[in-house]
Amino acid sequence: MLSCGWILALFLAALSGNIVGAAALEQTERNCSLSPPYLPSTAVNTTLQLKELREQMLPRNIAAYIIPGTDAHLSEYIAPRDNRVAFMTGFTGSAGTAVVTKTKATLWTDSRYWVQAERQMDCNWELEKDVSIRSIAEWLITEVPPGGTIGFDPFLFSLQIQENYHISLESSNRTLMSIPDNLVDRVWKDRPNIPPDHLTRLPDRVIKRSWQIKVTDIRNQIKDNPYKPTALLLSALDETAWLFNLRGNDIPYNPFFYSYTLLTMDHIWLFLHTDRVTEELKQYLNASCVGSLCVQLKNYDTVRDDLKNYVANPGVKVWIGTEYTNYALYELITPEEKLMTSSYSPVLTSKAVKDETEERILRDAHVRDAVAVMQLLMWLEKAVPQGKETELTAAEYVNQCRSKQKDSRGPSFETISASGPNAALAHYSPTKETNRKLTVDEMYLVDSGGQYLDGTTDITRTVHWGTPTTMQREAFTRVLMGNIEISRTIFPTGTRGANMEMLGRRALWEVGLNYGHGTGHGVGNYFGVHEWPVGFQTNNIPFRSGMFTSIEPGYYKENDFGIRIEDVAVIKPVNTKYGNNYLTFDTVSLVPYDRKLIDTSLLSSEQIQWLNKYYETIRRLMGPELDKQGLHEEKDWMLRNTEPFTSGSSASVCSSSLTLFALAVALLHNIV
Repeated sequence: MLSCGWILALFLAALSGNIVGAAALEQTERNCSLSPPYLPSTAVNTTLQLKELREQMLPRNIAAYIIPGTDAHLSEYIAPRDNRVAFMTGFTGSAGTAVVTKTKATLWTDSRYWVQAERQMDCNWELEKDVSIRSIAEWLITEVPPGGTIGFDPFLFSLQIQENYHISLESSNRTLMSIPDNLVDRVWKDRPNIPPDHLTRLPDRVIKRSWQIKVTDIRNQIKDNPYKPTALLLSALDETAWLFNLRGNDIPYNPFFYSYTLLTMDHIWLFLHTDRVTEELKQYLNASCVGSLCVQLKNYDTVRDDLKNYVANPGVKVWIGTEYTNYALYELITPEEKLMTSSYSPVLTSKAVKDETEERILRDAHVRDAVAVMQLLMWLEKAVPQGKETELTAAEYVNQCRSKQKDSRGPSFETISASGPNAALAHYSPTKETNRKLTVDEMYLVDSGGQYLDGTTDITRTVHWGTPTTMQREAFTRVLMGNIEISRTIFPTGTRGANMEMLGRRALWEVGLNYGHGTGHGVGNYFGVHEWPVGFQTNNIPFRSGMFTSIEPGYYKENDFGIRIEDVAVIKPVNTKYGNNYLTFDTVSLVPYDRKLIDTSLLSSEQIQWLNKYYETIRRLMGPELDKQGLHEEKDWMLRNTEPFTSGSSASVCSSSLTLFALAVALLHNIV
């Protein structure tokens, strides 16, 4: 029976209008302190899988088993068949690590998912509100007796994660044991299969470089490397997909397929599920010959054996990118003189720079994508005052709009559609339990993107349909100022994004505001929406002409509202008065910002000039596209929202000279 207090709380929430379609009058989170424990209907019974996993651990004399939330390629998004954490715990969040001992089971996840975990896990599981390996290691030292063995699947550990566990446990008399045969898979009887779809090649109209040209270029980089590697091992899924101009359907939101590649100067070994390769693709890959530009197709599951056989040869040295090579392959490359490492493989660094064709078609994809986002914003502007739309319906609408655009291949990630306090969670996506009605009294943030045959998109806009507060307008304007300051910056070739990232925060810092996520990431051509190694973090590579990156400062006021403005930009050369080899950003996202939230009195004349030039670009590129699609009402909306701004005040909190001075200081101290 529900308590009176719980019923009253639900009644008051319903009166507030912010619970949409409440599933039932039930407590939504578990309570394991009761006898018997209370479990909501969303909790998953995990007793059987835990019993069977412990039976697998027993003959191996394992005191604990670590279950990471990733796949063998350390992918950002993983297929359902790789979500072992969800199978074992019931928890379906995108970040988490589970550990099972003979008597206990514990999940570690971050603050985004604490409530979700309490709703989905039964009382077999404890929740640790942390994600650090140190926290997991300290727990293991407490639960595993001295001399005990801790098992893990080396395919699911990066080199860095294995090293961090080793360092944390090495002085505790507990031993890590690599077990390539995953124990969860042995008890997962209805584990989803690999999709039966055949792999596809990109059409010639979106390709300038054939796979033969790419292989030759990478081989030249291998040959020119002073450490003289004899082979390159590719483990990240986008590496092989890019190298051979192939796409698949194995990973949600990303057009990848399970694969590895081992490339030498004379051979190409492609490891994949060979039954999914058509005769046409075999011919495309020259799979029936044995020359240096003939691809030898190998079964995906033989990669360890074949790599081990190659390493056994005298005089070989394998080059790996440490960021995406799993420990299962790394541990085979011994002795040390047969290994060469860099953070990223030459494929990832080459892929980061788009050629002329890739740049052109990626720009085209953003034009069509902007149509879908404009349709969403125009529709919400009309529909929200009627009081019928929700976060979920808005997310569905924008994805429907994208699906009607040319060469659409679905969303590039789960749409972030967030109003009011939900928008204060930077990576929130609506569910039936958390879905809120959209109102004119709250800010709304939509972060969405699409996959197209010619490009991948990612854009965020924040709007208000009523009367924003003074603080909301100032916060929005300062976020916009950060976006503009990065976008209009001129910098030397080879500058790292981390050295200019502070420009996105400066206007916020001046009034004591900040944001807790990165300022930008690379974007691909029908690839991952977060494409490494481009971006503004310390482990990103220096900027070069032809790279695409997002620029996305924000601000989030807890339990109140969230703001993010995200655009994708291409890095291009710029002429300066005296110097050569300078670059700047050219914004390719083409959706206007909410005028109601912009306080022009805070903007410098240079920032207003940039904003008006950007709006001229939107009009120039989007007008013909909207006409072509017969979207006359949308064109009128676009024209109204891209009217030029005038300076609201001669005073400016962020003058051009101060900004350039701050950038110069950063570059002098940190430039590569």
